[in-house]
Amino acid sequence: MPSAEPKTAAANSGGVQSLERAFDLLERMADAGGEVGLSELSGSSGLPLPTIHRLMRTLVACGYVRQQPNRRYALGPRLIRLGESASRLLGTWARPYLARLVEATGETANMALLDGDEVVYVAQVPSRHSMRMFTEVGRRVLPHTTGVGKALLADTPADEVRALLARTGMPAATEKTITSPDAFLEALRQVRELGYAVDDNEQEMGVRCLAVSVPDSPTSAAISISGPAGRVTDEATRDIVPILKEVAAELSTALASAGSA
Repeated sequence: MPSAEPKTAAANSGGVQSLERAFDLLERMADAGGEVGLSELSGSSGLPLPTIHRLMRTLVACGYVRQQPNRRYALGPRLIRLGESASRLLGTWARPYLARLVEATGETANMALLDGDEVVYVAQVPSRHSMRMFTEVGRRVLPHTTGVGKALLADTPADEVRALLARTGMPAATEKTITSPDAFLEALRQVRELGYAVDDNEQEMGVRCLAVSVPDSPTSAAISISGPAGRVTDEATRDIVPILKEVAAELSTALASAGSA
């Protein structure tokens, strides 16, 4: 007579597989803009419709997904609390690395994430200069106006970038803001070529920002320094960018270690 042990192992394996599939569906929903139909999820995930329907019913019951009147599914409100808590924790982890950036460059250091169509700042360490830049943690801006936005979108397929820009409308924050999709895509090409992004008076006149993405981050993240244009010159950029890249690599390693702990 077979023992009960294999059945338990199979049950545990099935439970883990269901959990992995549920998280995969949530991420696919986020990638699709937060709202999808079951057939779309089946097409992108390769899972059969009955399996997806069962998982979605569970996610709806838990509040992580809600069903719309049009029968499509949208990300639910309970995810907001999880996301906010994760963002705060990520900001806490990042602060020592941002502090090292400030120590090395003298300028204000920031960390930002891409949340939907917007950039959200999750951590900042201010410069010690009396004239310094300040961005409130939690502030949201459109990615086409910022260095961190360019760094976050640099490797995104062009059609997805165009779709995002069509949704935001690319309003000008200053007279130097990029407001053309073609010009923005060219700016992203330059980011890929140079390995860093520049906001040259595009979010606020008189302010320059240098940004790099955090490689292999569990969610799209970028770090930056910002300061008066008179201090963040082309000459200063040559010294600052290697430090930005070094700190981004160290932060990436720290996040990977935290994720595997």
